[in-house]
Amino acid sequence: MKKLRNWLLGSVVLLMATLVGAVDQAGDKTADQVVLETSKGNIVIQLAPEVAPITVNNFVQYVTSGFYDGLVFHRVIDDFMIQGGGFTPDMAQKTTRAAIRNESQLDERHTNQRGSIAMARTAVVDSATSQFFINLRDNDFLDGHQGKPGYAVFGQVIEGMDVVDAIAKVKTGRSGGHSDVPLDPVVINKAYIATSQPAQAGAS
Repeated sequence: MKKLRNWLLGSVVLLMATLVGAVDQAGDKTADQVVLETSKGNIVIQLAPEVAPITVNNFVQYVTSGFYDGLVFHRVIDDFMIQGGGFTPDMAQKTTRAAIRNESQLDERHTNQRGSIAMARTAVVDSATSQFFINLRDNDFLDGHQGKPGYAVFGQVIEGMDVVDAIAKVKTGRSGGHSDVPLDPVVINKAYIATSQPAQAGAS
C-alpha cells in the first residue's frame, strides 16, 4: 500500500510539472516575436497567429529562411506607412513564393492602427507575398468594411516605434521606376524570431 501511495504521489507531481511546463511554454510570447535589425535601429514585432494564422506562418517562413536579410524599406510615406520586404538596395525585386489568401478582417485588437504591421498587396485581393508595411498612424480606411477586403494586419510593433518614426522622416525620391524610395537606403540587416537570437559574446 505504501509503495502504491508513493507511486501515485510521484505520478501526480510529474503530471503537475508537465502541466506547469505546458503553461509556461504557451505563455512564452517571445516565440511570436520577430526582430528586424535595421540600419536605423531595431524594431520588435509581436505577431498575432490567433488572428491571421496563414499570414503569420507566411511571414515567419520568410523570416526564418533569411529572405528579408539585406532588403530595404523601399516605400516610405511620412504620416502614412513604411513598406519593405521585397527589394534590394539597388531596387531589384526579389523572387517570392506563391501569394497567400487575404485574412483581413474587422477585429478591434488588430486593425490598421498606428504601429500595426500588415501585408502589402496589389488590387488583387489574394496577392500578398513577402512585402509588408508598418502603419505610422491609424489608417482605418485600410481595414475591411462590409464584406470589402482590406489589408491583413498580423501583428504590432511593441519596441522600436521611434525607429519606425525615424525611417518615416528620411528623404525620398524616385529610383528604379518607383516613387517614395529613401535616397539613403534603409536596410533590414537581419530578421529573426526573438527566441532564435544568437547568444551575445560574454553573456552569462
